[in-house]
Amino acid sequence: MTSSTETTEKSGGMGFIAILAVIVIANAAMLITGKLPSEESRPMAVVLAACAATLAVAGVLARSLLASDAGTSAMHVVYSAIKEGAEAFMRRQYRTIAMLAIVTAVLVYGLYAFVRSASAEDPASPGMMALATAAAFAFGAFCSGVAGVLGMWVAIRTNVRVAAAATNSTSSALKVALRGGAVAGLVVPAMSLAGVSTVFIALRLFGVSAEHAPLLAIGYGFGASFVALFAQLGGGIYTKAADVGADLVGKVEAGIPEDDPRNPAVVADLVGDNVGDCAGRGADLFESIAAENIGAMILGIALFGTFGSHGVLFPLVAAAIGLLASVIGVYSVSMKEEEDPMRALNRGFYVTAALATVGLFFVCKFLLAPGAPDVWMKFFWCALIGVATSFGFVLVTQYYTEHRYRPVRSIAEQSVTGPATNIIAGLAVGLESTALPVLMISAAILASYAVGANTGLPSAGLFGTAVATIGMLSTAGYILAMDNFGPITDNAGGICEMSGAPKGIRERTDRLDAAGNTTKALTKGYALGSAGLAAFLLFSAYIDAVKSYGGSIDSVDISNPAVFVGGMLGATLVFLFAATAIRAVGHAASVVIDEVRRQFREKPGILAGTDRPDYAACVDIVTLSALRRMVVPGVLAVGGPITAALLFRTLPIGAEAVAAFLMIGTVAGILVATLLNNGGGAWDNAKKYIELGSHGGKGSDAHKAAVIGDTVGDPFKDTAGPSIHVLIKLLATIMLVMAPFLV
Repeated sequence: MTSSTETTEKSGGMGFIAILAVIVIANAAMLITGKLPSEESRPMAVVLAACAATLAVAGVLARSLLASDAGTSAMHVVYSAIKEGAEAFMRRQYRTIAMLAIVTAVLVYGLYAFVRSASAEDPASPGMMALATAAAFAFGAFCSGVAGVLGMWVAIRTNVRVAAAATNSTSSALKVALRGGAVAGLVVPAMSLAGVSTVFIALRLFGVSAEHAPLLAIGYGFGASFVALFAQLGGGIYTKAADVGADLVGKVEAGIPEDDPRNPAVVADLVGDNVGDCAGRGADLFESIAAENIGAMILGIALFGTFGSHGVLFPLVAAAIGLLASVIGVYSVSMKEEEDPMRALNRGFYVTAALATVGLFFVCKFLLAPGAPDVWMKFFWCALIGVATSFGFVLVTQYYTEHRYRPVRSIAEQSVTGPATNIIAGLAVGLESTALPVLMISAAILASYAVGANTGLPSAGLFGTAVATIGMLSTAGYILAMDNFGPITDNAGGICEMSGAPKGIRERTDRLDAAGNTTKALTKGYALGSAGLAAFLLFSAYIDAVKSYGGSIDSVDISNPAVFVGGMLGATLVFLFAATAIRAVGHAASVVIDEVRRQFREKPGILAGTDRPDYAACVDIVTLSALRRMVVPGVLAVGGPITAALLFRTLPIGAEAVAAFLMIGTVAGILVATLLNNGGGAWDNAKKYIELGSHGGKGSDAHKAAVIGDTVGDPFKDTAGPSIHVLIKLLATIMLVMAPFLV
């Protein structure tokens, strides 16, 4: 790598961190000059200090990463192709998203300023509410976009360095992969936290009370969810269209290995790992933290008489402590050369969870004990319920997606008799896998509600569920680092294969890739669990928001026809959204398949190894197709809830009908996302189990059937499933933004 390229990369990496630094410094300046009450300034100072410390650690990790060996010239050729393809896609994707976001921001402003009538319960004037909500939306959209681009930027530059580190040892490659993933894993949640803090402090300085500021801050969550949805959709369509095309023609028809340089779609496939898994998941986690923190802050308003501003700021301080725990967890990871990489990664997770638990104890003590000295410990138990739920989801996801257990092995066995039985078995596993997660979410909600309600404080049951959700999110930084680890090691293996690296080096990256497949499945389970807990939190926040604006809604009567229709429409939206997302992958993949077949047909020397495939043609085709086809499901997800809210607004029980839309749509989303995530993951690992030598191994009829099953599952687990995670929170943030229109 040339010195000029190294300088450009280092300056680019520092540029992302500089954006967060500006946000933190702006927060500090407002905090110092704004003269907020000490009960607000002190907790906010802790949040900003944690963000600043995380920023410093991320900067050290980034500089260390970019200074490490970038591999051989052959590796750099492959890396450059991946980098060019990913960055070109991201530029075009975010231009499209920016245009859609601008239109939506104008729409939000117009609705608040000109459509809604002022109310005596409003936290500010109509003009102020319109400006604050639209500005918060734009700021959330910007920060979410930066989070997605950062995830992709870091992953691309880590991939080749992991491949280079694998020439030395597996342990050194693991360290580079995890710490590379940790740069985004730490900066993204820190940026989300700093962004919410910025909006809260700014609203307070403009005269909005601490009780009402979270209601106007919801625009930030809406903007974050808006961008995350399109980032996840576009990246998911891209990565799975390329993957399906590469696998069906390459593995099944041509019989060549995965990541074989003779496959014209292989570079597009590697690009997809970065723009889908890394960029999409970065934006996804960003919006999860933003939306769930704001939702918990809204629930804290109900206990303002007991805890004051401490109850509102509790989620931010708890998340800040979780950031610091994640930093230590990342640095604690090391492995012996022959050790299973997953054992080392799991140790880091256990360290993070343990430290976060200790931190939550002190946050509960110092923020909640002054207002309720006799019951604060019960809220700590609620936080422990959330942490325990995260472990439960990890175990359940392992059971349904790892080849050591019955579900995946049953799919592999059914592959012996062909693709049809493989698909039947995989769908059955996906359907079955919905039961245990729902039971765990139900137990967590009921237990945390009961513990909170047992304090005797008003609305403490709902606040208990909010604390449980915050507890589950306390390890988010480390989880995102683990999630990025998966596509980073996958790309590193592809770079080794395409650059002709020795077999021993590829065996090292294969070990890491196997661990990476597990981390990707586990983090999706974690994301789904947090989405499930957050669903009740955000639904409760919607009810509280309607009440705050003067509405009267204490229950949702599903026997009322309008309310029943609202529920059906909410559930239908989830299925329509999933259908359009999966169909988009199918259409885009068919174009890739036609292109790969064309190249094999017109250039027979490609398979013989005497002619070079046209990788750029596949990259361009997938880029155009993904960008074009992400718009319909995205517009459906945003436009559907807004239209429903405006229509139900005309009814006397409009707020209740919208509540049913949100509630039943969320329940359907949790079930469908579980089916898609676990079913797709099980299909994928059944294929990998056969590739390890079972049922005839690679090239057997069972393997070909499993590859077909895996391609069916690809849009399930990497496009529609993760996008529904975002949809669940997007539904809630849209309805929170629309709450003032329903009273």
